[in-house]
Amino acid sequence: MITATGLQLRAGSRILLDDTSLRVQPGDRIGLVGRNGAGKTTTLKVLAGEGEPYAGDVTVGGEVGYLPQDPREGDLSVLAKNRVLSARGLDKILRDMEKAQTAMAELVDEGERDKAVRNYGKLEERFSSLGGYAAESEAARICANLGLEERILDQPLQTLSGGQRRRVELARILFAASESGAGGKSGTMLLLDEPTNHLDADSISWLRGFLKAHEGGLVVISHDVELLDEVVNKVWFLDATRGELDAYNMNWKRYHEARATDEKRRRRERANAEKKASALQQQAAKLGAKATKAVAAKNMARRADEMLSNLDEERQSDKVAKIKFPAPASCGKTPLTAEGLSKSYGSLEIFTGVDLAIDRGSKVVVLGLNGAGKTTLLRLLGGMEKPDTGAMVPGHGLRLGYYAQEHETLDHDASVWENIRSLAPDTGAQELRTLLGSFLFSGEQLDQPTGTLSGGEKTRLALAGLVSSAANVLLLDEPTNNLDPASREQVLDALHSYTGAVVLVTHDPGAVEALEPERVILLPDGTEDHWSAEYLDLVQLA
Repeated sequence: MITATGLQLRAGSRILLDDTSLRVQPGDRIGLVGRNGAGKTTTLKVLAGEGEPYAGDVTVGGEVGYLPQDPREGDLSVLAKNRVLSARGLDKILRDMEKAQTAMAELVDEGERDKAVRNYGKLEERFSSLGGYAAESEAARICANLGLEERILDQPLQTLSGGQRRRVELARILFAASESGAGGKSGTMLLLDEPTNHLDADSISWLRGFLKAHEGGLVVISHDVELLDEVVNKVWFLDATRGELDAYNMNWKRYHEARATDEKRRRRERANAEKKASALQQQAAKLGAKATKAVAAKNMARRADEMLSNLDEERQSDKVAKIKFPAPASCGKTPLTAEGLSKSYGSLEIFTGVDLAIDRGSKVVVLGLNGAGKTTLLRLLGGMEKPDTGAMVPGHGLRLGYYAQEHETLDHDASVWENIRSLAPDTGAQELRTLLGSFLFSGEQLDQPTGTLSGGEKTRLALAGLVSSAANVLLLDEPTNNLDPASREQVLDALHSYTGAVVLVTHDPGAVEALEPERVILLPDGTEDHWSAEYLDLVQLA
């Protein structure tokens, strides 16, 4: 169980939550929803014990599996398989067993070899008592369902893409919470921040089933409406305009109906109260002109104020970032060409011999299964990594704009203002402040460390940097991840109206439809084809 009492959360001086009590119990499957910047990620982080509240107490009983939006693993030299098994402490035993096996094979002295055999026997007995062999199979099954192939599990984390590492972390958490097998913790509280990011359609479908069957508590932040509709039995709505949390003890469909009814009630009560208060104020003004009626006038005015102050605060329309990609700088016919690109990590070949010509104003989608190298290709095109063979050839007037799905283009230790200054050094200060304001950054939030922003806010900041760039070739890697529906629509409109060239990687069919691509690149083979509607079915699968 997780219990929070008197909880207050702040972002600078802005109150996200004030004097709030929360409880997560086994069987609860809670959808934590609200606009970007409302405080969802901060709330989840504090409930997980990974952050400190401004005021109040959080008590955690039992095991917690926490998936942040941006996992920061420790030792990246660890194999992906061992990272997953570490959830039950099996990775260390396996490593010790491997060392003992090596000693058994290499030791010449009979006494030392017998000692190694006995040591291996003890380790194997312990591994077996913890359900190790069954657990290995279970971990492999979970990984496979999350799109992590066996070849990926045998690689060090440092060779994996950001999306693959995030899926390894999700697999680790679900493995720890799995009911079957010794060491499983069916009572584990799962706190998951956008768990469907980087998952294909089959993996998302499997995850829904897993979470729906999970008997421990669950709090999930997600913009995947189908996941919320199928999984959650309670909804917590964080209101960005009021800094309050509204709890709905019902499923997603009924929550929407109740929320609409609640909004109508608020508007009706406020309209009635304002009408009555206005009548009292007018009468008080008339009586106030007479000395003998002054006390009565003051009482009427006070009563009018009380009527208005006792109302639930009216929810203001949520602001939406005004996203419009830059007018592209002039350039030659083919601003970017890639010739014979290949990339490997150790002995693992990602792709080889990829040729690509990006013409002025062209629209290209990159498709491939998870791990096929889509993000790697964009990083090569953007100069974030060097190819093993081949080269990028810039054409006349090339100006690149790169949006990274893991927000690598942002300095997480720098402030919002320092980041936009770095991304657009030649733009005037007032113009940048106006730009940031259109992306909903203003006041003291400009001094906020970027690492403390929510995923959606980081996305808006990175997109603001693109807008200021006058880029004529945009490299976009999952630009709609972490965005609430209103902000996503703004990005889709911006994609549709942008006249420069775009190379897009996405699992979002809506983004592809907005782009109206002309060509598709299929990885890992690097095959190029004309776009057709038949490829749209592959977007979510890839």
